[in-house]
Amino acid sequence: MRLLLAEDDVELVARLKPELERAGFAVDVADNGIDAEFLGDEESFDGVILDLGLPQRPGLEVLRHWRERGNDLPVVVLTARDAWHERVDGLKAGADDYLGKPFHNEELLARLQAVLRRRHGRAEPLLAVAGLTLDEERQAAVIGDAEPVALTGIEFRLLRYFMLHPGRVLSKTRLTEHVYEGDTEPDSNVVEVYVKRLRQKLGNEIIETRRGQGYLFHGEAT
Repeated sequence: MRLLLAEDDVELVARLKPELERAGFAVDVADNGIDAEFLGDEESFDGVILDLGLPQRPGLEVLRHWRERGNDLPVVVLTARDAWHERVDGLKAGADDYLGKPFHNEELLARLQAVLRRRHGRAEPLLAVAGLTLDEERQAAVIGDAEPVALTGIEFRLLRYFMLHPGRVLSKTRLTEHVYEGDTEPDSNVVEVYVKRLRQKLGNEIIETRRGQGYLFHGEAT
C-alpha cells in the first residue's frame, strides 16, 4: 500500500517514514498543505497521515476540500491540538481517526491499520484469502498449517495489495502505483518479476496472468 505523509516537522518525518516503510508501506511526503491537497487528489494513495498544522494551507482545510470533491481517501489526522472540540472538528471534516502529538509509533500504526482494514470491509486483524494468510507483523505468508514463507518488502506490499482485491483484474500500472513511491521509476517489467517470485514461493496457481489486462488473484476473503 502507498501512503501520503503530510507533515512539515522534518524530525518527525525522519523518524516516522522509515517506521512506515518497515511496516510495508510505500511512503510519499508532502511538507505543506497545497502540495498535500494536490497529491491526495492526483496520485493513487491507499491512505493519508495528515498534520493539521501544515504551512500554506491548514490540514483541516485540505481535508474539507478533499471531502467536498468526493475524495474519500482514508485519513488519520495528527496534531498537537488535542482539545476535545478540535478532535470533533477533525472528525466532522471527514477524518477517519485522530491522534494527538506526542504519540507512540506503535499506536499510530495500529490506528492506521485499523482504518485501512475497515476501508476494505475487514473486521479481523489477519488478512486471509483462499487458504493463504498474511502475517503483517512478520511480513510472511502462511499456507494452511505450513511454515511461514518470508517475503521481501516489495513481495509483501504486492501480495497484500493482491489479497485486498481478490477476484479483480489488476493492471501492471495500478499495481506499480500502489507498491512504489511516486518518485520511484521502476522498470516496466518489475511487477512481472515480483509476481514470478510470489508464484515460486506460494505456487503458480495463486496469481493468474490475464494477457493484455494484468493479473488476477483468485479466491475470496475468509
